[in-house]
Amino acid sequence: STTTATRPSWAAMTSSRFVVEVKEFMRSREQMVFIFAFPVMLLVLFGAVFGGAVLEPTNVTFAQYFLPGMIASGILNTGFQSLAMSMAIDRDEDVLKRIHGTPLPATAFFAAKIAQVIVVSVVQIAILIAVGVAMYDVTLPTEASRWWTFTWVFLLGTGASTTLGIATSSLLRNAKAGSAILTPVVLVLQFTSGVFLVYTQIPTLLQRFAEIFPLKWLAQGMRSVFLPESFEAVEAR
Repeated sequence: STTTATRPSWAAMTSSRFVVEVKEFMRSREQMVFIFAFPVMLLVLFGAVFGGAVLEPTNVTFAQYFLPGMIASGILNTGFQSLAMSMAIDRDEDVLKRIHGTPLPATAFFAAKIAQVIVVSVVQIAILIAVGVAMYDVTLPTEASRWWTFTWVFLLGTGASTTLGIATSSLLRNAKAGSAILTPVVLVLQFTSGVFLVYTQIPTLLQRFAEIFPLKWLAQGMRSVFLPESFEAVEAR
């Protein structure tokens, strides 16, 4: 008798590739430090220096203001910088060529990449929130509507960041040059999008520049979740 091999379903191939992506991420110590430790280090550093300061004319502490910005920045770092670097490395190591010669569809490959980004971002956000609450008494929202806002802002921001990451990876000549190019870009966006500085205190020209990119809108959306409604009076429109 003969047996006919059954081709795995799209979902099964995506799931298998997702497991590979997670394992590769966990084996990369540098990437894990950048994604998990670096944002926490910044939160602790800025929180220790400015955490108790109150932003006038609101009663919001700087630590409360800084947390949503770091969450937004973490989403961008994972979906944009880390993904672009990962794609560039896959290209340099001919992983993309080898995958092209397998039954794995391109859609399944990218879906697995995006799923890995979402999982890593969720873990990163959980760590940041835990540190903010434990060390700086950051208040978390209690209304379900705010957590719904958090969910759709997170998904929309992840979608925009991963799209930029995939597109940017094709512009990088190689993975080694990627870090030198992407890190300054991310730093500029962090300083102009209200992550490290209060957005309304940034010069107007830089505010208009930041509005072109998703980080400004992502940070503003996260502030609407974690900051009280009274802060809306001084939030940029």
